[in-house]
Amino acid sequence: MSFIRTGLREIALKVKRQRTRMALRHEKRLLQKSEINLGREGTSQAANFPELRNEIVALKKLEQEQKEVALRITQIEEGIKKIEAERQENARRQNEVIAKLELEKRPLLQQRNEAKSTVELCERELTAVERRIQANDANDRELLKQLSELQALAPPPPDLERQSASISARRARLPEERAELVRARLGSTDASRLAKEKLAAADAELSVVEKNIERVRGEFGARDRALSENSRAQQEAVREARAHHQTVEERKNPAYLNIGRHLASQRIAPPNAPHLLAEVHRHRDAMGRHLQHRAELALLSSKIDKQELRKFYFSVVSVLVLLAIILPLVFQSPRQREWLPQETETILSINTDQFEHDDLPKHWQKDQPDIWPNIWSGLIGAAAQTPMLNLPHDATRITRALTTDEAGKMREFILVEARSVSRVIRSVENDKRFEKRVISGLPVWEQPDLAVARVGPTTLAVGASTEVDELVRVRLGMKPDLKITGQLFDRFQALDRENTLRLISRNPADLSRIFHPIFTSELLDASQLLGLALTLQNPVRAKLLLKLNSSESASQLARDLHNDPQRWLRLQDSELLLYTQPPEIQRQGTGLELRFSVPENSARLLLERIAKTNAAGVGAAQ
Repeated sequence: MSFIRTGLREIALKVKRQRTRMALRHEKRLLQKSEINLGREGTSQAANFPELRNEIVALKKLEQEQKEVALRITQIEEGIKKIEAERQENARRQNEVIAKLELEKRPLLQQRNEAKSTVELCERELTAVERRIQANDANDRELLKQLSELQALAPPPPDLERQSASISARRARLPEERAELVRARLGSTDASRLAKEKLAAADAELSVVEKNIERVRGEFGARDRALSENSRAQQEAVREARAHHQTVEERKNPAYLNIGRHLASQRIAPPNAPHLLAEVHRHRDAMGRHLQHRAELALLSSKIDKQELRKFYFSVVSVLVLLAIILPLVFQSPRQREWLPQETETILSINTDQFEHDDLPKHWQKDQPDIWPNIWSGLIGAAAQTPMLNLPHDATRITRALTTDEAGKMREFILVEARSVSRVIRSVENDKRFEKRVISGLPVWEQPDLAVARVGPTTLAVGASTEVDELVRVRLGMKPDLKITGQLFDRFQALDRENTLRLISRNPADLSRIFHPIFTSELLDASQLLGLALTLQNPVRAKLLLKLNSSESASQLARDLHNDPQRWLRLQDSELLLYTQPPEIQRQGTGLELRFSVPENSARLLLERIAKTNAAGVGAAQ
């Protein structure tokens, strides 16, 4: 096994060489920076050396270029200040002109409003006269009808003449009244016509002033936009000039570097910064040490037996290939995924950790200890039969998936996620009432009314034998699962896993058949997919997801929920509302997301109906 020691030794040498290379690069950067600083401060001393004449000439040219760029930057900045002053002056003049036009507009607007009020008054009077004329005609027809009916009576009444005379007298007064009403209508019509003419004239004058205001705003706005564009162009020129100035400064670094290296070799320090020379020599000494250490490491590495090194590399590569093959088979499913059948229609997930700490369950358990066990049993269903687990304390999540088979029978798949399942596995292995069988390598323990299988690191499949077998086959990939990229699972994941309770269904109309009625039938019929998440703190917070068949339907439902939430967000067969304040509504395509607080009595009844412990949903509502 000497090749292993050889390989490990070579790896250690490689690590040391890499660290030395990194330190060498770092020290080289520091040395170059210190030499540049020494050259910048020692430029005056460099004039004494003829061999540095080219660097001095280059520096003077670059400094002259920098001065020209700095002058240009100053000129452009002055131009920007002038443009800003012009913009401010333009804005001031615009405000003055607009204020003057607004003063002209105010009396015209008042005249227009008065003329409009006069027209409306004349229209109302004309309408009233028309109604009175129609009433007069209707009275005449009614009296004529009464007179005809009176004359047609057989035998005629004894006071026929008196009644006929009374009706005729009343009819005789109607033409005179109608003539007065017609004259009044003519007067009202003339008054309305004159008022409309005045209103049209006022509108025309007001329109002229408003057009002037718009024209002035357009002219000043165009001038301001032109100045703004000019200012942006000048600012861009300033940025380019400053970048050019910085580039010229960086182009001086090679000359400074040569000067610094020459001064360091001659051990000449600038009078105003003598420490720079010591810093350069310190970095040069560090560079020498690193280079010597790298040479020593290379010498040690060259003495290693290459044949043993090849054996070591071959062994490492073989182990990595085997791990790449074995690890996907060894590791179980990711914790964030529920392995459920593809035909799943409804999912109910309970975060038991959160459930134990939320306010509503704790208060309910304390206030009604005789009712609470039934609520808890109804919520977790057949998961209560899990052996050796105290679900409120040992389980972290309980997931119930429900679907309907071709015969119309309801099937339920249960996954229990616990902190540790080893105790459960040991218990069922030692329990003689359980029989063990294997499905493609995964063991299943079953007794007449219960089956248990481990389908994840801390996840158990619990329930009837056929449902547990199907969950095992889904986990092994023998049957299609509820894809992570599928629509139902996407919406389910959108309901945060940290919520206490999550409920989702891609056939909302069936919710009333699976649980006791929760939502109104109108809301269920309008939705293609419905998801609900509850956090049972104080107050109870809810998140409701809805998917509709089109964007138009989503927009219409959003409007209906905003205008009349009481119709949609209440418990079926109950007067209790699901919200304390109107919900916050967000729409995205065909989906709606509602957030709202739930009253405590509504939350209790909702949990009772999910647990199916509220006497068919009627008694508790009352």
